[in-house]
Amino acid sequence: MPDSTPNSAPNTSAALSPEEQARLIEEHAALAARCERLEERHRTLETERAHYRWLAESSTDLISRHARDGTFLYASEAARELLGYAPEELIGVSAYDLFHPTDLAALLNKSPRIYYRDGFYQQTYRFRAKDGHYVWFETTSRTRRDPASGELLDILCVSRDVGRRIRAEANRERLARVVESTTEFVLFMDDDERLFYANQAARHLLQLPRMGGAARLADAYVEESLRDLRDIVLPAVARYGSWSGELAMRGPQGAVPVLSVVMAHSGPGTEPGHVSLLNRDIRLRQAAEEQARQHQAQIAHANRLATTGELASNIAHELNQPLGTIGNYASGALLKLDAGQPAEALRLPLEQIQRQVERLGERLRHIRGFVRKGQIRPRPMVLAEVVDAACRLCEWQYQQTGVDLEAALKAPLPRVIADPVGLEQVLVNLLLNALEASRDHPGAQRVEIKARRSGRREVVLTVADQGPGIPADQAESIFAPFHSNRDEGLGMGLAISRTLMEAMSGNLRLLPHTGSGGATFAATLLAEPDHTAAMKRP
Repeated sequence: MPDSTPNSAPNTSAALSPEEQARLIEEHAALAARCERLEERHRTLETERAHYRWLAESSTDLISRHARDGTFLYASEAARELLGYAPEELIGVSAYDLFHPTDLAALLNKSPRIYYRDGFYQQTYRFRAKDGHYVWFETTSRTRRDPASGELLDILCVSRDVGRRIRAEANRERLARVVESTTEFVLFMDDDERLFYANQAARHLLQLPRMGGAARLADAYVEESLRDLRDIVLPAVARYGSWSGELAMRGPQGAVPVLSVVMAHSGPGTEPGHVSLLNRDIRLRQAAEEQARQHQAQIAHANRLATTGELASNIAHELNQPLGTIGNYASGALLKLDAGQPAEALRLPLEQIQRQVERLGERLRHIRGFVRKGQIRPRPMVLAEVVDAACRLCEWQYQQTGVDLEAALKAPLPRVIADPVGLEQVLVNLLLNALEASRDHPGAQRVEIKARRSGRREVVLTVADQGPGIPADQAESIFAPFHSNRDEGLGMGLAISRTLMEAMSGNLRLLPHTGSGGATFAATLLAEPDHTAAMKRP
């Protein structure tokens, strides 16, 4: 009989066909493989999660997650460096409570349509750090919503400190306002000579529109300055970074002289070949300089006229000598005619008369040139010729006073760069002052003029007397206008002489007092370059 025990388990395998058993084994294997893949995927997700968390914690940007009311749900380690908070201190804190009040009001007043775009929005604002100061943040946020209902789940944010950028932009904005409002003509140019920026003053001068336009470098500068810019200035800027000098810009009424500074753009974000051209209008300065030159010329002319008055007796002597000689020879010639002598006998007196007339004409031309108005125009000249001319003007004065005038120029001397009339005026002033100091001083017997080379391109001319000298505390005050030790003097001679020397790129000074007594004035002159022609007195 078959076993009919109720608790015996049925033999299911005996009930399955071989095909069914094979299918079950295949499904079991597939299930096991799927479980293994799920476990591998889980391990991969855990690895990626750890990697992303490491990235979040290592980032210098603050990465945070917020609830819909702004409450922190997560904050990365960057919170310590940026805000001074430990990440856990921010959990449960509403970010809106840390906004600067002004920036929070601006944020809340914005419609989401303004700053949302595909779930992203970006804003710049001030956020309060733990110590109370505010940090400028730029935050990029993304909202995460339920796919079915559209309900806001949380907000993911990446925030970075942009305080340095904000301050730099503010500085650039302030600088831009200064550049735009300055009266100097400011131009920015690219490497194709296109002017891509001109400030208000430059636009007004060049009559350019505020925006756009196709202005080029050639539209801003006159032809001569344009050539200098292309041939000299821009190559120098490319090599050294900057250049400064005088140019001329185009203006509605003609050329405008400017003092220009040209600088290459440098730093991050700058394009190679871009330069700035800063131009200052110097018309007023040039007009003032020209007026000053005219005043100086007028004062120097007045001084020469006054000096001519002091030399009146010397000039009269200079003229009387040839006139007397002419009269004598003319009388002799008339006597020869009366005596009936042949015409050949008249040759000698007539030749002498002609020679004296030429000498007289030369002296008159010299005196006329000395008192004539004119500007200082330095040029290469022989120093001995001017010294000789000044000595001849003062010679009669010295002879009447009994003081010797000695000139000793060390040869060879180079030619000097000076204006002949201006240098002669300086020397005459010094010689007359030296004569005045020597006139009533015991032992003052001579005034010496010396010259020597003091450098490769420098010659020093000195005038020394044996008078009472000048106290050290007056060494500079004597060059001030209207300073005089003579009752009848105007006190302008030394002041004008120093100004004339400076106009000739030289200088005039009083040398320190020595034990020999007297005063020595030194006039320093620029020597002609690479020229050492010897100079001999005639």
